[in-house]
Amino acid sequence: MDNRRPPLAPVCPTLPEFVRHWAETTPDRRAFTFVEHPAPHSRGVHRTLTWRRLDVRVRALAARLAGEARPGDRVALLCPQDTEYVTAFLAALTAGMVAVPLYPPGLPGHADRLAGVLADARPSVVMTTGRALDEVRDFLGADGPRIVVADEVPDDAGPDGRPVAPDPGATAYLQYTSGSTRAPAGVEISHGNVVANARQALTAYGADARPVTCVGWLPLYHDMGLVLSVAAPVVRGLLSVLMDPAAFLHEPVRWLRLLATHPNAVSAAPNFAYDYCVATVTAEQKEGLRLDGVTALINGSEPVRPGTADRFHAAFADQGLAPGTHCPSYGLAEATVFVCAARPGEPLRRFALDRDALAAGKALPARPEDPRAVLLAGCGTPAGQRVRIADPLTRALLSEGEVGEIWVQGSNVGRGYWDRGQGDVFGAGFADAAAAPGGWLRTGDLGTVLEGQLVVTGRLKDLIIVDGRNHYPQDVEATAQDAHEAVRRDRLAAFAVPGGAGGERVVVVAEHARTARLAELDVPAVVRAVRGAVSARHGLRLADVVLVPPGTVPRTSSGKVSRALTRARYLEGTYGGQDRSATAGAAG
Repeated sequence: MDNRRPPLAPVCPTLPEFVRHWAETTPDRRAFTFVEHPAPHSRGVHRTLTWRRLDVRVRALAARLAGEARPGDRVALLCPQDTEYVTAFLAALTAGMVAVPLYPPGLPGHADRLAGVLADARPSVVMTTGRALDEVRDFLGADGPRIVVADEVPDDAGPDGRPVAPDPGATAYLQYTSGSTRAPAGVEISHGNVVANARQALTAYGADARPVTCVGWLPLYHDMGLVLSVAAPVVRGLLSVLMDPAAFLHEPVRWLRLLATHPNAVSAAPNFAYDYCVATVTAEQKEGLRLDGVTALINGSEPVRPGTADRFHAAFADQGLAPGTHCPSYGLAEATVFVCAARPGEPLRRFALDRDALAAGKALPARPEDPRAVLLAGCGTPAGQRVRIADPLTRALLSEGEVGEIWVQGSNVGRGYWDRGQGDVFGAGFADAAAAPGGWLRTGDLGTVLEGQLVVTGRLKDLIIVDGRNHYPQDVEATAQDAHEAVRRDRLAAFAVPGGAGGERVVVVAEHARTARLAELDVPAVVRAVRGAVSARHGLRLADVVLVPPGTVPRTSSGKVSRALTRARYLEGTYGGQDRSATAGAAG
């Protein structure tokens, strides 16, 4: 039986040293539990590793890796979501190698990205499990890297003595970016970076001073999933409860049941997941569900929509969910993951901003009921790092209320991009170096500071500029999906394409709702509704509105819509059977 209060955490420079510490001091405490759902309505089968058992498995796998590759070599993790993924990741770090968190080839829609990342990382070894071995072998081919099957390595493969501790400054793993605005790049995260960021996140969400349980379904190859479900629990000696993302998608109430079962649960999910729960969890499933013990629900979407938090809390208020559990947050792979967060227990900070002023780079207040107002949530403040707003062109330090690029500085910022160096992203400097000295991470995200809160407004590379006016694509997308019930929520992309006379025109590609069939829809009526709503709210004439079947709009590995890839497919003619690059300018 666990003592719910975790012991004091030591000051260790690397995750492998934390694992050894907890194995020696609290060997029988639960470390990781994976909940499998083998049947459609299964309540879950739990498989648990204690800290002692975790240490045994990590040592065995690290020893096996040492016989297959050298320190500094890349080890690609092509494991299903399971406790073996955790042990494989920690074993690569223990062996002094560089882990590359990925996924099995069978993940739908991501085979091309997987092939691209493997070609870029050039791993010496691939780790997988027996369940995924055949598909991994087929994907890698005869000339691929060596394969280690994690669950076939015996416990006694590990050494009796203490392994050599990794260098805190060395690269621990490559966190590949999601590819929402460009080809995926591997961020070099050092051992020191991940420990620092885990501590920052623990502090921000109140888990450094009280016992919590980390509950997660986010994939472990994603930065937030890896830090919140693996690194933070290892640093603090907490229990981490995992489930497969597909299990959540098939029946989202499973996630809520785990939150209810484990006291002081801390979890994270993107914006769509909260709306998905509201739409699909039935009254019958809510019976007996108690969520009053949930400590924090992290929302790291860009930007976070206050309406999503409101709908979620309204849907589950009768289950005891406290309003202060929703924690809008901001982060990115280049900073390991965590940058800013609202604190648990605090009211959601919401800002109604004038759309025209925001497009001009100023965050001016507007009436919330004004149809031209943009409603955004505050993402709190940083913990253990610094955040500033810069003019992306002049690199001038901007004042509160001015919109610019978010710059970050802290011990959690990665070393640079694998095989690409720091470029102009890492180690940037302000025009007035005295005002904000040192090297800074240019995030590529736009935002401002209001009342001490970071407010994220969008992506710099996604910004749509028409006739000299700035438009945020997520703002246009929100208007489009509210224009007609046939437009599927959070499955659409707005972007600019080349127009006449060197200008740009705006296109929306949207999936239709799963409840509708394209052949039976009045497509012209849907298009008219979307065009009219966008014109009225944004003063923007859409060059093209394309309605496509569910699953057609590409998403990144983290589940976000990839506007860049959607745009590329549109210009290639994927959605219309013709090359639209020559016709987009005349569309409308």
